[in-house]
Amino acid sequence: MKTASYRDLIVWQKSVEIVIRIYQITETFPREDVFGLTSQMRRAAVSLPSNIAEGRYRGTKKDFCHFLRIAFASGAELETQLEIAKRLSRISSSEYDKVNAELEEVMKMLNVMLSKLV
Repeated sequence: MKTASYRDLIVWQKSVEIVIRIYQITETFPREDVFGLTSQMRRAAVSLPSNIAEGRYRGTKKDFCHFLRIAFASGAELETQLEIAKRLSRISSSEYDKVNAELEEVMKMLNVMLSKLV
C-alpha cells in the first residue's frame, strides 16, 4: 500500500462527503422517519468510510478486501434507501440524481480497488 493513511484515499474522502450529504438530506425527512429510513440511511452512509478506514488499518490485504466488500455492500444498501426516499417523495429528483451520482462514483472506485487487490 502506497498510502500512509486511509485519509489519503480519495474513495474515503468522497465517502465522507456522502455521509455529510446524507445527514443534510435526512434532516428534512418527517419526524416519523427518524427511527426508520433516516436512521437506516445514516448508518449505511457512515458504514462506507468507516469500513474503508478499518480495513486499511487491519494490516493485511485479505482484511482490507473484506472491509472494502462490506463498504461496497453498505453502498448498495444506501442506493436502495435513496431510491425508496425518492419514491416516497422524501427527496427531490435533482437531489437524488446528485447524491446517487456521487455514490455511484464511490462504488466504482471500491470495485476498482477490489479488482486490483484480489
